[in-house]
Amino acid sequence: MTKEIYVEKNGYIATLVLNRPDKRNSLSRAMFQAIVDHLEQLRVDSSIKLLIVRGVNEVAFSSGADISEFLDIRYAADNAKAYNDLALKAIDALYKFPHPTIAMIQGLAIGGGLELANACDFRIATPKSKLGITAANIGIVYNLESTKRLINIVGVAKAKEILYTANIFTAEEGKNIGLITVLHEPENIEDATLQFAEHLLSKSSIANAGIKKIIQAIVDGENEESDELAQLVLDSFSSDDYNEGIQAFLNKRKPIFNK
Repeated sequence: MTKEIYVEKNGYIATLVLNRPDKRNSLSRAMFQAIVDHLEQLRVDSSIKLLIVRGVNEVAFSSGADISEFLDIRYAADNAKAYNDLALKAIDALYKFPHPTIAMIQGLAIGGGLELANACDFRIATPKSKLGITAANIGIVYNLESTKRLINIVGVAKAKEILYTANIFTAEEGKNIGLITVLHEPENIEDATLQFAEHLLSKSSIANAGIKKIIQAIVDGENEESDELAQLVLDSFSSDDYNEGIQAFLNKRKPIFNK
């Protein structure tokens, strides 16, 4: 697996680090494959209950797909399909990761970088972060899945503005349209992200994993509760977390959930 992507573990938290600082963490084909491989391993790791995605330093989350590869491996329809299928597989794996996910955005999140961040549940940035999807600058039609995800986050009108203009905009503007969850100063963003992660981890992992599945089902077009989702809800009433939550409420204390 390429060392341009690596994973750090700290208790229940895994951090997926984009480690190509000389290229502002632009995403190569090998890096997309590494994202798929790492996420496949993490999703079956019972010790991990939350994932953070970040760039290795403050310069960039990711400046997007590595355009220097395009003429070799993303040129003409057949080559482009193979490349696009892999990139979307990586982004979809992040979107469907079974536990809460946080994109910690320092510096640039452009094109495929913002696409990756949009696959996370939360996006935390600094006032210095710059965002944008610049497919229109190089003649690429942005894919349906990521366009739908963008629309679900910011709405149709803003998605059109972002995609048609290919403008780079500030994280403050991103926060105003719901793209960024919260802003923190550059010197505080790492601690603030970890504090937010710890807050999420203090809640029931059973509840949050189930909530994530149900929200994604709604976002993906489900209008009725499937048998699987109905069972997911019912099973929560038989869980140790449910018993602990009720006992904590009755005894006026904070719950301590199993991980």
